[in-house]
Amino acid sequence: MREVVLDTETTGLDPDTGHRIVEVGALELAHHMPTGRTFQCYLNPERDMPPEAERIHGLSADFLSDKPKFRDVAEDLLTFLGDAPLVIHNAAFDLKFLNAEFHFVGIEGIAPARAVDTIQLARQRFPGAQVSLDALCKRFEIDNSARTFHGALLDCELLAEVYLELRGGRQPGFELGTGPANATQERGREPRQNQRTPKTHLVEECELAAHEAMLSRLKNPIWRT
Repeated sequence: MREVVLDTETTGLDPDTGHRIVEVGALELAHHMPTGRTFQCYLNPERDMPPEAERIHGLSADFLSDKPKFRDVAEDLLTFLGDAPLVIHNAAFDLKFLNAEFHFVGIEGIAPARAVDTIQLARQRFPGAQVSLDALCKRFEIDNSARTFHGALLDCELLAEVYLELRGGRQPGFELGTGPANATQERGREPRQNQRTPKTHLVEECELAAHEAMLSRLKNPIWRT
């Protein structure tokens, strides 16, 4: 099953007030596990960078000034996404920005039904608990020490690990043929401890007679060799 983890960084909170995407990151999963295929690009938002946004992701207007515009990468992004379900942390936010950008360049947006919102998954599993990406990394003991700033691709990598845990985590019992799982092979079939002494059962004379009668009807029975 193919899925794509998706994240964006923006100049602000609402595209309806003129804010734009400045970074897109995406990471391919197969059966909830990363395949190694990724998509990442910085984007020129064609506007200023508010200081409060720059403090979050560390991307300045000067750094982004020579980067491609969204219209330059829109088709490549859609090709990478394909028709896969999209794993997103707070899907409504990212999809609103992406669909606004697609609208600007005359491309049909992404249907909300394609999104798998990890915030919703986390709230269902941990009612009342903190469900930020950092909080979930801490809960699942995922190393997020490199997250000094928010970054779309880095956040996708962390979210992929969080998503795997939300879906049940790695199942050791399914890791067939790997590691020291088969202890009997390593121990060389050690004898079971505390085995019971076999009981002796008396055989009745009538049972012996019936057994002899059966053997007499067989040709060269192996029990007589």
